[in-house]
Amino acid sequence: MNMSTWIPSAARHGLAVAALACGASSFALWAQPAIPAEYHTGGFAMGCQAYTFNRFTVFEAIEKTAQAGGKVIEFYPGQKLSKEQPTVTWDHNASGETVAAVQAKLAQHRVKAVNYGVVSIPVDEASARKVFAFAKKLGIRAITTESTDAIDTIEKLVKEYDVAVAYHNHPRQPKNPNYRVWDPHYIMALVEGRDARIGACADTGHWCTSGLNPVYCLQVLKGRIVSAHLKDKNAYGRGHDVPFGEGVADIKACLDELKAQGFTGNISIEYERNWENNVPEVTQCIDFVRKYGSPTR
Repeated sequence: MNMSTWIPSAARHGLAVAALACGASSFALWAQPAIPAEYHTGGFAMGCQAYTFNRFTVFEAIEKTAQAGGKVIEFYPGQKLSKEQPTVTWDHNASGETVAAVQAKLAQHRVKAVNYGVVSIPVDEASARKVFAFAKKLGIRAITTESTDAIDTIEKLVKEYDVAVAYHNHPRQPKNPNYRVWDPHYIMALVEGRDARIGACADTGHWCTSGLNPVYCLQVLKGRIVSAHLKDKNAYGRGHDVPFGEGVADIKACLDELKAQGFTGNISIEYERNWENNVPEVTQCIDFVRKYGSPTR
């Protein structure tokens, strides 16, 4: 079977889900304001998921994002703050002083924080509120999660804080049928009728690992894509990350689809290879998007 063209059967999910994928686009695309053009590269708000630099600190992740040409960043919980403060952990329990230090570092390198996650959002409202309050204080656009059980709490707080929530997909888990967020049809069914600010963080690399065609998955999620973890892989199934355009994910077609959908969120590069020295490859990915937006240059 040619996995690059394989499409999962929509029939097993019901035709109503497919219809939902089309109908949702009429309102969800404009659920959040666009990220300012000064943070765009090649027509998209381009940057890094800080996990790309998880061998380093938050301050170093910001520096390396800027060095690679990225203009936005998505933070994740648990990263150490800086070499100078190696015992301080960056997450939604951060002090006001720590938040201010990170904001100053972002301003220094002209990088904008746009997402936070993947983070668990508790069903308990008081605990979940800490995550949303942190996001609001930091001025980010969306929280990335896989907490499907907390969707009622999430919807309430999305409306209160005006912060979006994006459901992220890791690869399917054959031995754990309860893990379902790998499937874009499931995500569309989950968010049906929910606030338009609740949608998906589309991880193209993990779809490849799951044996799914990334372009097809983006089409299924039309109108509900809040953000993207854009990855290219050298093979479907088990494989590793490669610079954009060198693998099987068809990154150009993914960008074409996002552009056609009027996508206004951010693209995070989460490069999970060559951990100690991946800035050159991340730079290649950003350059690919830059050339995509300026093909004659």
